[in-house]
Amino acid sequence: MDAMGLILLGAVGMLALMALTARFTGFGAQKVSDYAAAEPRLDLREHLNGPIKCEGVIYGPLGRVASRFDADFEAEWQGNRGIMREHFRYDSGNRQDREWRLTLGNDGSIRAEADDLVGPGEGRQTGAAARLSYRIRLPDEAGGHVLSVTDWMYLTPGGVIVNRSQFRKFGIKVAELVATMRRVDA
Repeated sequence: MDAMGLILLGAVGMLALMALTARFTGFGAQKVSDYAAAEPRLDLREHLNGPIKCEGVIYGPLGRVASRFDADFEAEWQGNRGIMREHFRYDSGNRQDREWRLTLGNDGSIRAEADDLVGPGEGRQTGAAARLSYRIRLPDEAGGHVLSVTDWMYLTPGGVIVNRSQFRKFGIKVAELVATMRRVDA
């Protein structure tokens, strides 16, 4: 085998190793059913309802904090359909608004729509966790890229939701978000 063949073989081997690592560790290794017995139980209609305070950080591809933010959410539900309006304030001074349109199935399924999504998001809630996957188009000032996102939300015993999201482009993690969401007493 010549040098070019060895280089290609090494590259294929490395890609296979990266794919296996992603599949069997971290986000890829989790299933919502892993949290089915966990208490307290997360019900998005209850825990993401009314005024909500959110605070978090976004990590870049090298693991360094790229941005910090806080946000105010307002969510309301009519049966299994909800609307959550988000108003973000970033440490850069930028602001961003988003409106999620959520539908919950009686089987725990989640369907999510927002204006910056490419198609609907789909997920599931069970036990103390929820998982949502979708494709999002970043604003033009952030490059306008379309990223695949996986959100995991975990309900803590104190009623705070910890959200961890990974953003991928061509299967490679390019950002990660960690945030807390807590209901604000009216």
